[in-house]
Amino acid sequence: MEFTSFESTAEKLKALAHPVRLCIVKGLLEKEQCNVTKMQDCLHLPQSTVSQHLSKLKAAGIIKGERNGLEICYRIVDQEMMELVKLLCIKK
Repeated sequence: MEFTSFESTAEKLKALAHPVRLCIVKGLLEKEQCNVTKMQDCLHLPQSTVSQHLSKLKAAGIIKGERNGLEICYRIVDQEMMELVKLLCIKK
């Protein structure tokens, strides 16, 4: 069986497999875009910790940051991961 076709998806799933990163993506689903300061306040984590998690999500291609003056606003760019997180976070 050809496993190489699953490598990209597996890397994205690894990036989402942390509670903070899953929470960040869920929050971006609700707000569409957000900066680190607002995420930090919401998550009650240091800015450096939030930035590390954002870096992993960016490296996986799940989110993208766009500079807006002095701040960077992040948004989800991977539609498949967006749909997956929607399914995972549905309240029963």
